[in-house]
Amino acid sequence: MSLGYAEKLSYIEDVGKVGMTEYFDTPHILQEKILQNNVLFWQILEIERLAMMIQKSKHLVVFTGAGISTSCGIPDFRGPNGIWTLQESHKLISVHMIREGQALPEASLPFHRAMPSLTHMALVELEKAGILKFLISQNVDGLHLRSGIPREKLAELHGNSFMEACPSCGVEYLRDFEVGSIGLKETSRRCSDLKCGAKLKDTVLDWEDALPSKEMDPAEKHCKMADVVLCLGTSLQITPACNLPLKSLRGGGKIVIVNLQKTPKDKKASLVIHGPVDKVIAGVMDELNLQIPPFVRIDLLQVILVQALSIDKKYVNWTLQVASVHGHRAPLPFIKSVEVSFLDKQDYKAATLHMQPFRLKRRTMRSKSFELVLKLNFSDGCGCQSAEINIPVDFKVSTDCFNLEKDAMLQKLRDMAIRDLCCGLSAVTERNTTLTPKSEVTVYAIVTNLVQHAKTAKALADSLSNGDVKRRSVNGTGTSRKRSKGHKRKSRS
Repeated sequence: MSLGYAEKLSYIEDVGKVGMTEYFDTPHILQEKILQNNVLFWQILEIERLAMMIQKSKHLVVFTGAGISTSCGIPDFRGPNGIWTLQESHKLISVHMIREGQALPEASLPFHRAMPSLTHMALVELEKAGILKFLISQNVDGLHLRSGIPREKLAELHGNSFMEACPSCGVEYLRDFEVGSIGLKETSRRCSDLKCGAKLKDTVLDWEDALPSKEMDPAEKHCKMADVVLCLGTSLQITPACNLPLKSLRGGGKIVIVNLQKTPKDKKASLVIHGPVDKVIAGVMDELNLQIPPFVRIDLLQVILVQALSIDKKYVNWTLQVASVHGHRAPLPFIKSVEVSFLDKQDYKAATLHMQPFRLKRRTMRSKSFELVLKLNFSDGCGCQSAEINIPVDFKVSTDCFNLEKDAMLQKLRDMAIRDLCCGLSAVTERNTTLTPKSEVTVYAIVTNLVQHAKTAKALADSLSNGDVKRRSVNGTGTSRKRSKGHKRKSRS
């Protein structure tokens, strides 16, 4: 995503300091291991201190940058292999030009399938525990919202690649696909509120766009209230955003910085930890005796069945479509193909749909009923390869329209996935029918990924020795003040 985002930005000559050296605290500073009675006890001095500061805090605010998403497969900007670093080393005139020499970093997964990291999920638990009061993000990857942070406790200063907003009524629409544009431009969709219907706009800022007061005002307010501002994975070079943590100092608050590179604000911080964010936060959660919740990814789709009688009324001409809940023309990025078969009906020909929109047209006898089986083959990055949905068809338009309590249904699905450690589970959340033309629309929720993060003292100690935090994906087979108008962003992390 970082690459696609960078390519869409307007060209700017100076992107700030790049190629920043990464620093790792030495092992004897970062950890002490003591073996007593065959039990591994260990202390990480900075982590212990950070955990104590968090535990004693009355108003903790977290400020995040690109460094918390690198473990999700999303490259950062200013590290040794960051986007801006490599662009500068190639002496590119424009980010749109063909790159030569060393390839730019690529996300390890399709961006829309990136899963929240251990740090993202730890922040969710801190918020649920009442410790984290507000979260400020400079990232546009949408992972904080996807992880479960409440929107009212989140300021996304630079926008969200998966969010569209209505400029008229203010309603926000979180998509399962990248909106595709940046710079607060109009998209191809409209507000679904019948009283509005205005054209939607993307929410991602370009270089010269001012930070929106809707995000900046609460961020500034909470920083002034904070007794601890924890900065995670950010070079603190983006102005005016990078000055937000400093507002806590006026009220006696403290700043903590966890980042692999040195930052311009290090001298203002009460504690600076040079270490991978996931490992530091795993240690903090262990010290606080808090569990890091698993992440369950649930995606939605709609199955549309439209029917019409033939002229002689002996047959039914029907069309099946598997579509996005965001609209018939919207992409369905987590589905690679759809296999359609007929349960116990060998005389009906099966089909495989490879192209979106996934649509199948058939003619069958009016008197016959049957059961369709849809095998949904998932795209790369999903926790399982496929899932199946059975759909009974009798060509009678039912009147059982319903709209289940969506949040409760999704939570039930999450609980089942965690209990069974299984991907591919599905549930119906909504069904609507119309008589002209005769059609039935059913919305399905499907668990497409389940990620559990190892978090114990031993797990962290192991991760420090092998270079990574354990991250297990389970598959379905077991596996407040508005800036002046001229105050623009000066650099990007």
